[in-house]
Amino acid sequence: MYSEVVKAEGHLIDSQIMTGIFDTVIACEATYEVLEFHIGRTNDDVSRLKLKVIANTKERLDQTLGDLMSFGCYRLEDSDVFLREAEADCCVPEDFYSTTNQRTEILHQGRWLTVDDQRMDAVICLSGGAAVCRKLRDIRKGDLVVCGKPGIKVIPEFKERDRMGFAFMSNEISSERRVETSVKKIAELMRRVREDGGKIVFVAGPVVIHTGGVDFLCKLIRAGYVNVLLSGNALAVHDIENALFGTSLGVDLERGLPIYEGHKNHMRAINTINRAGGISQAVESGIIKAGVMYECVQHRVPFVLAGSIRDDGPLPETMMDLVVAQNEYAKQLKGASLVICLSSMLHSIGVGNMLPAWVRTVCVDINPAVVTKLSDRGSSHAVGVVTDVGLFLDLLSRNLVG
Repeated sequence: MYSEVVKAEGHLIDSQIMTGIFDTVIACEATYEVLEFHIGRTNDDVSRLKLKVIANTKERLDQTLGDLMSFGCYRLEDSDVFLREAEADCCVPEDFYSTTNQRTEILHQGRWLTVDDQRMDAVICLSGGAAVCRKLRDIRKGDLVVCGKPGIKVIPEFKERDRMGFAFMSNEISSERRVETSVKKIAELMRRVREDGGKIVFVAGPVVIHTGGVDFLCKLIRAGYVNVLLSGNALAVHDIENALFGTSLGVDLERGLPIYEGHKNHMRAINTINRAGGISQAVESGIIKAGVMYECVQHRVPFVLAGSIRDDGPLPETMMDLVVAQNEYAKQLKGASLVICLSSMLHSIGVGNMLPAWVRTVCVDINPAVVTKLSDRGSSHAVGVVTDVGLFLDLLSRNLVG
């Protein structure tokens, strides 16, 4: 028989991590023996577990220990991480460690180092004595890459015991939950983030414009509740179309009716911005006098527009090189305290993949499948609100601005 002693700590019972640990051992056809267990009784007093894992083969033991890493289990007497050099640009050794979005530490020269720029689907490199997450595309020949599983500690997020923070909703997605209650809790959270000097990032799709959410999002920008806007070409185009012609996709937003030749209004909007030289220039010259993009320029809120294959135009500011756009998204997401995703499955999942698990994330969409997909893609910390985005922004602005 082969065995190894592992430790785990945190709110193991509240967050059902202990159940996950035991279930994982059994699923791997191994057994366990609890050597020590201390129950934490406050938010600061965490629970501590020391567990002996036993398997009938070395391979099964290694598999079990690997599966337990996601629950924060690490070897009692761990060795330093194993480092290999990258053999070429964008290539790493086959046994590379693939990161999660959970807080991670590595043991190097007997000292635990916190991994910087934590995100999922990356590798860990050691550079200048520091550990950092890097995408495969950023790897260069000779980089020291963490391989295997020894010397790696994953620290999962825990549910808040006081239930007054981000634990106001479970991850269950339901259209039957009272929207007003969820919005009030989100508004409270946004107030606290702003009061603490935190950073609130909005990720928005063009549905914000189509559903009449423009005025409400503009109120939030003016009140200082939007610090960064991440989106695509379509939101900006239809926002500017609305500002110039009162339509979105050729539909009069006041009457809800299509207008004559309205189908070409979004192209007229792009043409107007191209003639002005860009969105900022159109605002500064007085061509654009209202709308989301107008408020972003006026209040110096950074925005990034990531393009796609379906974009008309695109607008001069839209980044059609997706690697550049991804990097700009990641740059603007650094230091984010709260991210609110509004009806954009593509951009929401993209942002979710860039975020560490401790960044509070809210996903709002009329389609429950969109909210569920974000969680399924690894952003299990995200909570969802199933409702019309225009209605959500209306309620949110009333709670925050009045």
